[in-house]
Amino acid sequence: MILSKSCEYAIRATVYIADKSRKNEKVGIIEVAKAIGSPMPFTGKILQTLVRKKILSSAKGPNGGFYVENGQSLFLIDIIRAIDGNGLFTACVLGLEKCSATEPCPMHDQVKPIRDTLMIEFSKQSVNELVHDFEKNKYFLK
Repeated sequence: MILSKSCEYAIRATVYIADKSRKNEKVGIIEVAKAIGSPMPFTGKILQTLVRKKILSSAKGPNGGFYVENGQSLFLIDIIRAIDGNGLFTACVLGLEKCSATEPCPMHDQVKPIRDTLMIEFSKQSVNELVHDFEKNKYFLK
């Protein structure tokens, strides 16, 4: 498991909401939770965080719900950083406080290229691309 459970659900929720947003629909917490197989209270907290971090938008009222304003400029790395921070790409794999190219841990040189590759791949993958593949039933969210 590379990403936290919160981050996994956040990505799945964002893809689901972005899919609905492309159809000019807003969705509520209950629908999102069911669609991604996440507990409703947990989903609510994740969605609130995503709104606070400006990944998602929300509207109150009878026609309210969550939506994505611009999925083209939204990438997986944005969601990961909003939920898990930058630690996946920067933290020492052995948990040492000081780990760098000048003061490496025993695993630094082996792990750094993997982390760099993950950062590049997550930076290239847009939410819109994921939605496009989801609509073609290339994968599922639950």
